[in-house]
Amino acid sequence: MSETILVPIDDSERSTEALEFAFDSHPDAAFVALHVHEPVYGEGFAWREPDDGADDDDVERLLARVREFANEHGATLETVTSEGKPSDEIIEYTEENPVDAIVMGSHGREGASRVLLGSVAETVTRRSPVPVTVVR
Repeated sequence: MSETILVPIDDSERSTEALEFAFDSHPDAAFVALHVHEPVYGEGFAWREPDDGADDDDVERLLARVREFANEHGATLETVTSEGKPSDEIIEYTEENPVDAIVMGSHGREGASRVLLGSVAETVTRRSPVPVTVVR
Protein backbone atom coordinates (compact mmCIF):
# COMPACT_ATOMS: atom_id res chain seq x y z
CA MET A 1 0.00 0.00 0.00
CA SER A 2 1.46 3.38 -0.99
CA GLU A 3 1.59 6.31 1.34
CA THR A 4 -0.68 9.33 1.04
CA ILE A 5 0.83 12.80 1.23
CA LEU A 6 -1.30 15.87 1.96
CA VAL A 7 -0.12 19.09 0.32
CA PRO A 8 -2.04 22.22 1.33
CA ILE A 9 -2.14 24.61 -1.62
CA ASP A 10 -2.90 28.22 -2.30
CA ASP A 11 -1.98 30.37 -5.24
CA SER A 12 1.56 31.04 -4.00
CA GLU A 13 4.95 30.07 -5.34
CA ARG A 14 5.73 28.38 -2.00
CA SER A 15 2.83 25.94 -2.29
CA THR A 16 3.92 25.06 -5.84
CA GLU A 17 7.45 24.45 -4.55
CA ALA A 18 6.03 22.26 -1.78
CA LEU A 19 4.02 20.24 -4.31
CA GLU A 20 7.07 19.75 -6.51
CA PHE A 21 9.16 18.76 -3.46
CA ALA A 22 6.48 16.23 -2.47
CA PHE A 23 6.40 14.71 -5.97
CA ASP A 24 10.20 14.44 -6.08
CA SER A 25 10.60 13.14 -2.51
CA HIS A 26 7.76 10.60 -2.59
CA PRO A 27 7.59 9.35 -6.19
CA ASP A 28 5.42 6.34 -5.37
CA ALA A 29 2.91 8.14 -3.13
CA ALA A 30 -0.63 9.24 -3.77
CA PHE A 31 -1.19 12.95 -3.18
CA VAL A 32 -4.04 15.08 -1.92
CA ALA A 33 -3.94 18.79 -2.67
CA LEU A 34 -6.09 20.62 -0.12
CA HIS A 35 -7.16 24.21 -0.76
CA VAL A 36 -8.74 25.98 2.21
CA HIS A 37 -10.90 29.01 1.50
CA GLU A 38 -10.72 31.36 4.44
CA PRO A 39 -14.05 33.19 4.83
CA VAL A 40 -14.14 36.96 4.48
CA TYR A 41 -15.70 38.90 7.30
CA GLY A 42 -17.72 42.03 6.60
CA GLU A 43 -19.14 44.56 8.97
CA GLY A 44 -20.00 43.13 12.35
CA PHE A 45 -17.98 40.01 11.51
CA ALA A 46 -20.82 38.55 9.46
CA TRP A 47 -20.11 36.13 6.64
CA ARG A 48 -19.91 37.83 3.27
CA GLU A 49 -20.58 35.70 0.23
CA PRO A 50 -18.75 36.42 -3.04
CA ASP A 51 -20.93 38.64 -5.23
CA ASP A 52 -20.20 37.16 -8.62
CA GLY A 53 -18.62 33.75 -8.08
CA ALA A 54 -15.16 35.09 -8.94
CA ASP A 55 -13.63 33.32 -5.94
CA ASP A 56 -15.03 29.99 -7.13
CA ASP A 57 -13.59 30.56 -10.61
CA ASP A 58 -10.17 31.36 -9.12
CA VAL A 59 -10.22 28.16 -7.05
CA GLU A 60 -11.23 26.08 -10.07
CA ARG A 61 -8.36 27.57 -12.11
CA LEU A 62 -5.95 26.84 -9.24
CA LEU A 63 -7.12 23.23 -8.97
CA ALA A 64 -6.87 22.77 -12.74
CA ARG A 65 -3.26 24.06 -12.69
CA VAL A 66 -2.40 21.75 -9.80
CA ARG A 67 -3.90 18.73 -11.59
CA GLU A 68 -1.96 19.63 -14.75
CA PHE A 69 1.24 20.00 -12.70
CA ALA A 70 0.66 16.53 -11.20
CA ASN A 71 0.11 15.05 -14.68
CA GLU A 72 3.41 16.56 -15.83
CA HIS A 73 5.12 14.78 -12.91
CA GLY A 74 3.24 11.50 -13.45
CA ALA A 75 1.70 11.79 -9.97
CA THR A 76 -1.65 10.57 -8.71
CA LEU A 77 -3.43 13.59 -7.25
CA GLU A 78 -6.81 14.15 -5.65
CA THR A 79 -7.96 17.74 -5.09
CA VAL A 80 -10.08 18.76 -2.10
CA THR A 81 -11.44 22.10 -0.95
CA SER A 82 -12.76 23.22 2.41
CA GLU A 83 -13.69 26.43 4.13
CA GLY A 84 -12.46 27.73 7.47
CA LYS A 85 -9.26 28.57 9.27
CA PRO A 86 -6.46 26.97 7.22
CA SER A 87 -4.50 25.39 10.08
CA ASP A 88 -7.67 23.92 11.62
CA GLU A 89 -8.89 22.56 8.28
CA ILE A 90 -5.52 20.96 7.49
CA ILE A 91 -5.37 19.24 10.88
CA GLU A 92 -9.01 18.15 10.67
CA TYR A 93 -8.47 16.64 7.22
CA THR A 94 -5.40 14.79 8.49
CA GLU A 95 -7.26 13.39 11.48
CA GLU A 96 -10.27 12.26 9.46
CA ASN A 97 -8.51 10.76 6.43
CA PRO A 98 -5.69 8.28 5.82
CA VAL A 99 -2.76 10.70 5.54
CA ASP A 100 0.82 9.56 6.21
CA ALA A 101 2.56 12.95 6.02
CA ILE A 102 2.06 16.62 5.19
CA VAL A 103 4.32 18.64 2.88
CA MET A 104 3.59 22.34 2.89
CA GLY A 105 5.11 25.65 1.94
CA SER A 106 5.97 28.39 4.38
CA HIS A 107 5.79 32.05 3.57
CA GLY A 108 8.88 32.55 5.70
CA ARG A 109 7.55 35.36 7.85
CA GLU A 110 9.75 36.28 10.76
CA GLY A 111 9.69 38.58 13.75
CA ALA A 112 6.70 40.84 14.36
CA SER A 113 4.93 39.85 11.16
CA ARG A 114 4.90 36.19 12.21
CA VAL A 115 3.65 37.04 15.69
CA LEU A 116 0.89 39.32 14.41
CA LEU A 117 -0.26 37.20 11.50
CA GLY A 118 0.44 33.77 12.93
CA SER A 119 1.90 30.98 10.92
CA VAL A 120 -0.18 28.23 9.39
CA ALA A 121 2.91 26.08 8.90
CA GLU A 122 3.97 26.54 12.51
CA THR A 123 0.52 25.69 13.87
CA VAL A 124 0.19 22.64 11.65
CA THR A 125 3.66 21.44 12.64
CA ARG A 126 2.80 21.71 16.34
CA ARG A 127 -0.63 20.07 16.10
CA SER A 128 -0.25 17.49 13.36
CA PRO A 129 -0.68 13.80 14.20
CA VAL A 130 1.61 12.92 11.24
CA PRO A 131 5.09 14.12 10.18
CA VAL A 132 5.21 17.55 8.54
CA THR A 133 7.82 18.80 6.07
CA VAL A 134 7.89 22.56 5.61
CA VAL A 135 9.40 23.78 2.34
CA ARG A 136 10.97 27.25 2.48
